[in-house]
Amino acid sequence: MKSSNEKGAITMRNRFKGKDYLAFKDMDREELEFITDLSLDFKRKWTAREPHEYFKGQVWAGLFEKNSTRTRNALERAAADLGIKLVYLRPDEMQMTRGEPLKDTCRILDRYFDGLFIRTFGHEIVEECAKWMENPVINGLTALEHPTQGIADMMTIKEKFGKYEGLKMCYSGNLYNVCYTTMIFCATLGIDMYIACPASLVPDPDILAEANKRAEISGAKIVFTQDFDEALKDADIVYGMSQYSMGQSDEEVAYLKEAFKPYQITMEAMAKAKPTAIFMHCLPAHRGEEVTDEVMECPQSVIFDEGENRMHSIKGIIAAIAD
Repeated sequence: MKSSNEKGAITMRNRFKGKDYLAFKDMDREELEFITDLSLDFKRKWTAREPHEYFKGQVWAGLFEKNSTRTRNALERAAADLGIKLVYLRPDEMQMTRGEPLKDTCRILDRYFDGLFIRTFGHEIVEECAKWMENPVINGLTALEHPTQGIADMMTIKEKFGKYEGLKMCYSGNLYNVCYTTMIFCATLGIDMYIACPASLVPDPDILAEANKRAEISGAKIVFTQDFDEALKDADIVYGMSQYSMGQSDEEVAYLKEAFKPYQITMEAMAKAKPTAIFMHCLPAHRGEEVTDEVMECPQSVIFDEGENRMHSIKGIIAAIAD
């Protein structure tokens, strides 16, 4: 007879198997924690040098419409360790650039590959891929969410604190994919999240509504403030993020750089958080803009642990959904 834990694992495997992995907003707490714990187990296997080529023989496509360091290399290594052959696809080498409809491209890729990992622009692109493909689609980043980063961040927080509830995060950076994914998991897990940003920035209304709905259940606070000291006070986590994003105009970038100057994360800012606070950043960081070099290199910085976790998080995600 199977134990309750074994039954639970089988139930979660059946819930994910063959499904798409597109956004935290589509997942509940049990699902988020399951993939996080699965990813942490892959990290244990990696550390112990235990082989885990569970998907030998599968071939996946990685379609990258945006430049990448962590996401691409984490995916390449994760796939190799899982026994998956990864085929890297560049849009400029495909007929998409000549106007072939995405739905045609997706249905062809679906015939060739066991899954698609895509890093792109609008969230509607990954949703359309999922619509036209039978095999799983993983969102490697869109303008709305960055759910592989989200699992890596949850892993890092659990490793450093052993819990989620009762923590406070100060987030400083643009309101974009990482911010929105972080809002969802903080609201889901009971982490208070104070977002320090200029008053002119307005979050995506659907993400905000979803975060507030989840916060009502968990008891978390999701607070937007122009008072950096308020956000930093008693923070367990100080999370830095770029002030601007790929694809924004020169005018937008110049405006955001100026507007975010009061919210730069310095050692003086870190001193306003708890003495035990950690510094997180999804990377790449613009040293000297959203964060100083000193903070990046200080003992409180866990950015490279967090970056390594990208690889393990992708393993957990693939393992959960691969057929």
